[in-house]
Amino acid sequence: MNPTIAMITFRGMLGRKRALLLLGLPLIMLVLAMVLRATGNDDLSTSSHVLQQFGLATLLPLLALIAGTGVIGPEIDDGQIMYVLTKPIPREVIVLTKLVVAIVLVTAFATVPTLLAGLVLTGTTAQLTPAFAIGVLVGGVAYSAVFVALAVASRNAVTIGLLYALVWESLLGSFAPGAKSASIQQWALSITDALTEASPVQSTVDLPLAITLLVLVTAVGTLLATFRLRSLPVASAD
Repeated sequence: MNPTIAMITFRGMLGRKRALLLLGLPLIMLVLAMVLRATGNDDLSTSSHVLQQFGLATLLPLLALIAGTGVIGPEIDDGQIMYVLTKPIPREVIVLTKLVVAIVLVTAFATVPTLLAGLVLTGTTAQLTPAFAIGVLVGGVAYSAVFVALAVASRNAVTIGLLYALVWESLLGSFAPGAKSASIQQWALSITDALTEASPVQSTVDLPLAITLLVLVTAVGTLLATFRLRSLPVASAD
C-alpha cells in the first residue's frame, strides 16, 4: 500500500465525472427505499427483492466497474502510469494500492447505501439488512479485483465488464443454471443467504464453494493485474 498513490487515485476518482455516477446510483436506491417505506410496501419479501435486484445485482457490479476500471484505466490510456512505473515501487504495491482504493470506493458507495436502504425498509428484521451489507462488501472485493485486472489488460475493460455484469450474470444467469453458478453475484448471495433467516433470499451456490471461488477470483485477478502491469514498460519502450 502506497499512501501517495492512494491519495492521488482518490483525488482523481472523486474529482471526475465518475463521482456523479458514484453518488447518483446509491441515491436512487435510497430514494426508492424511502418511497416504499412511506407507501407501506416494505414487507420482508419486497425488501429482499429490492436489496437483491437493485443493491446486489445492479448497484454493486456497476459501481465496482466504475471504481475498478477508473482507478487505473485512465492512467494507462493517457500514459500517466509511466510516471508511476519509473519510480522504485514494486508493481504489486501499485496494484494492491489501486485495488484497495477501488474497494474503499465500492464500500462507501455500494455497501453503505445498501445498509442504509435496508435499515429504512426493514430495519434488522431476520438479519436481512446486515446480511446483504456483508454480501455486497464481499462481492465488491471480488468485482474490484476482476475489473482492476481488466483495466490493466484491456483498453475495452468497461465494455467487457458491462457484458459480463449485464449479459452473463443478469441475462444468461436467468436461463442457464451453469452461468448463474459461475457468477460473483450468486457467490455473494450465498454469503447473504447464510447470514439471514429471510426465506426469499436463496442462492444456487453452496456456501463453501462460494467462499472458495470468491477468494480464488480475487487472488487471480490481483495476480493477473500485477503480471500485466510488469509488462507495460517493455511494451511502451518498444
